[in-house]
Amino acid sequence: MTESLLIKNVQVNSPADGIFMQGDILIKNGLVAAVGENLSDDSANIIDGTGLTALPGLVDIHVHLRDPGFTYKEDIITGCQSAAAGGVTAVCCMPNTKPATDSPEVIKYILEKAQNAAARVHPVASISKGLCGEEMTDFAALKAAGAVGLSDDGRPVENGRMMLDALVKGNENGLKVVSHCEDLAIINGGIMNEGEYSRQLGVKGMDRASEDSVTAREIALAAASGTPVHICHVSTKGSVELIRDAKRRGVHVTGETAPHYLFFTDEKLLSRDALRYRMNPPLRTAEDREALIEALMDGTIDAIATDHAPHSVEEKQNFEEAPNGVVGLETSFSACYTKLVLERGMSLEHLVMLMSVNPAKIMNIQGGSIAVGKPADIALMDLNCVWKVDPEKFHSKGRNTPFDGSSLAAKPVMTLLEGKVVYKDNERNWGENK
Repeated sequence: MTESLLIKNVQVNSPADGIFMQGDILIKNGLVAAVGENLSDDSANIIDGTGLTALPGLVDIHVHLRDPGFTYKEDIITGCQSAAAGGVTAVCCMPNTKPATDSPEVIKYILEKAQNAAARVHPVASISKGLCGEEMTDFAALKAAGAVGLSDDGRPVENGRMMLDALVKGNENGLKVVSHCEDLAIINGGIMNEGEYSRQLGVKGMDRASEDSVTAREIALAAASGTPVHICHVSTKGSVELIRDAKRRGVHVTGETAPHYLFFTDEKLLSRDALRYRMNPPLRTAEDREALIEALMDGTIDAIATDHAPHSVEEKQNFEEAPNGVVGLETSFSACYTKLVLERGMSLEHLVMLMSVNPAKIMNIQGGSIAVGKPADIALMDLNCVWKVDPEKFHSKGRNTPFDGSSLAAKPVMTLLEGKVVYKDNERNWGENK
């Protein structure tokens, strides 16, 4: 049993429930007990929400927790602490661990370690054993163990027949198939977007055809089989257009993009800074960036996910040889609020749909609601705060953020998971709570 809490005088924004009001939220036994005005409960601890906005906890459906196998980069506990500090109450963790998430035993290990974590952890199991693309895993057993989806993320499923079978069998087992769209033959050792800046630097580029061709394949397979598919980390204008056309035709396709693609372009790589700016898919062009923003505005892209990928500072030092990936859990909401709401005029309600409601629906997991009777997974945001990103203050083990030193608007200041405070911004003056 968790203690009763009463959040007073807070702006509640829960679009899935049609709740937009200034008022109070009463939480009992980990659940939302009431949302209304002038609520009272003598047994409840009081949280003063004056000047704050309560959102359903964010849901990040693309996170690398690095556990098991790479816990020097991140582990389940630190990854979830990082999530909580960003207002994220649920994450889907990708399978490129060691061993890969290809067996019920690894799924059970993740779920057991996550029992006391600061966010809900939903494992995405691998489509193929060892992510080798040769033999399919036992989908029914993985589902029974607690997997919520299937992917070989970290690398693509190269065999089209295997992907088609995965879509069909995944659907039969109630597991969403999540595709990392990349043609490795086209990539051929590329380390950044193929274009003007890769040529200036004299390094191999990653041609956009790699992403676009596999996005087209996944859409064709989903259309032919009548099954759903989710496209990971969309980064190109071409993939946006393919998804938009597929939706018009009634194909069951959803897509996500990441905050860093909305801010930065491949010009940043001229700095040869792999720590902050090398990831896969890579930063693309200004035209791609604009296409992604427009796709979020018009609903073509359904969700925002971070692709949170921690690495040590040491292994990111060599520009040509560094592993791909950046962290993003602690900056995602602020970055998206800054870029999409303040700069582009997106409503806060729309942003909450992209970062909480839609992701939960896509993966069929808990989240996206502050309705009575639902788990009290709530993020309190100070939308008027402007703060400077300092990765040395991150809760993640990773420091590899492209937002290092950036000034962002809106700051997560408290996160509740099932009514328990799992993150509190101690730099903020909270006054005297009961």
